[in-house]
Amino acid sequence: MSSAPIAAPHDRILELARRVLEIEANAVHALADRLDAGFAAAIELILASKGRVIVSGVGKSGHIGRKFAATLASTGTPAYFVHAAEAAHGDLGMITADDVLIAISYSGSGEELLKIVPLVKRQGARLIAITGNPESPLALEADVHLDGSVKEEACPLNLAPTASTTAALALSDALAVALLDARGFGAEDFARSHPGGTLGRRLLTHVSDVMRSGKAVPQVPENALLADALMEMTRAGMGMTAIVDADQHIIGIYTDGDLRRSLASNCDFTTARVADVMSRGPKTIQAEALAVEAAEIMETRRISQLLVTNRDGCLIGALNHHDLMLAKVI
Repeated sequence: MSSAPIAAPHDRILELARRVLEIEANAVHALADRLDAGFAAAIELILASKGRVIVSGVGKSGHIGRKFAATLASTGTPAYFVHAAEAAHGDLGMITADDVLIAISYSGSGEELLKIVPLVKRQGARLIAITGNPESPLALEADVHLDGSVKEEACPLNLAPTASTTAALALSDALAVALLDARGFGAEDFARSHPGGTLGRRLLTHVSDVMRSGKAVPQVPENALLADALMEMTRAGMGMTAIVDADQHIIGIYTDGDLRRSLASNCDFTTARVADVMSRGPKTIQAEALAVEAAEIMETRRISQLLVTNRDGCLIGALNHHDLMLAKVI
């Protein structure tokens, strides 16, 4: 190989890149046409298992296997990855009779995997093989075989694992999603396995976690003067105040926008009652709702604040965009 790379024309670069994408897209599309009862059998075998899913492979297939195991674990199917070579040197002890081994090998004849398969099956674990050759030794040993073959690799030399690894990745994702659906795994389940990320915050944070409560909630009685409402707005610093009756039921809201309209109408702030200039029937949300729902309401209605009620419709809190930003919900 030359030590000095030859710069390729831009047209050649783009042509090759498009060819790679087309070959890999076609490889994945062909998988969909080949799916049969074997795929459903693999799902049923995993669901019936009392143990875990162990994914194994070497080389590029091993990288795909690591991602597959991580996807399974985060979507409700306990799983981990065992490198085939390491399994033969002690890690095989992590596999039990209740487990399902998913072995990934495009050739289906890798020595490392074939060395451990008889031992795994001897102790009672079930085997699912993903290969590109249904007649390979690994495929023939499997309880269920999934065909991940491709017409050609995207590599110009037809040597480097490219389309074949993409196909294995797509097929493993199909398995993970089918299992997710079969287990009834929902958004909140997913968030619980991702508590440190943005998704976790969005799906696990409730309005009650971020709302202001007690004296921090601006409110005045329905017979209050507009001047008193303005003082309450200034005190709380939320750009609004709720107007409530004697039982804490919400009658209306007076916001910065209402203040601008009052100024434009030459309202007498010393004599006007807030009930005469407030906005009636404001949008509210219950404390048990997800904070992301509050964010969606604010965005849809183009409002900056939201009043929080209990199940009886009484005012118990309030929040604004800044509160949601501090909680990293938006």
